[in-house]
Amino acid sequence: MGAAFGWGVVAASSLVIGALLGLAREWPDRLIGLVLAFGAGALISAVSFELFENGIAVGGAAAVGLGLAGGALTYFVLSRIVETKLGGGGAGPSLALGAFLDGIPEQLVLGLGIAAGEGVSISLLVAIFVSNLPEAIGSASDMRESGTKPFRIRRLWFAVAAVCALSTLAGFAIAENTGGHFKAAVNGFAAGALLVMLVDSMIPDSTSKSGRVAGLATTLGFALAAGLSTASA
Repeated sequence: MGAAFGWGVVAASSLVIGALLGLAREWPDRLIGLVLAFGAGALISAVSFELFENGIAVGGAAAVGLGLAGGALTYFVLSRIVETKLGGGGAGPSLALGAFLDGIPEQLVLGLGIAAGEGVSISLLVAIFVSNLPEAIGSASDMRESGTKPFRIRRLWFAVAAVCALSTLAGFAIAENTGGHFKAAVNGFAAGALLVMLVDSMIPDSTSKSGRVAGLATTLGFALAAGLSTASA
């Protein structure tokens, strides 16, 4: 259990690192866009190989499909609520919500795998870490530009990271009482939330900031994460 929590902290720490980097200085929009695009590519790989494909393998397409719909609808509804409450504010709040909604099931999956004796999925761990950084950097930068106080941004990302780290511990703790269908649904939920967040916030924001080169950066991020997934298979 201690190992599960430790790996959960490692994965979630990139959220805090990214937020602190986003607040440390003024980052050029083009650089933020490239980082977001690279992270989007890593997330697309995680959805394809670590979440969707593995979910079908352990619990079947039906469970993954139900989870996918649940994650997509949950993100869609909550993101609209966040936008209404905050009155806009750019992509920052949406990226933070996406990191929260996909971080919990992703790290649940990490804990479930450790408890099952599968060890740590290095590709999933790297995909989580690599994609968390641009999400947090981009979100913190956008929120600061929209006038949010730095201490509130730091508090938000420390809270998100803490919940995500604890999710790995929760996945480890409940592993004995859950089956393949549950894990598949969790995988699907994370994939659904990620896909809606990518299309609604992360990819448009990266393109608007860095231009057409965003597509190249996205492909490089996908290639790195997919390569790691293949290497650890």
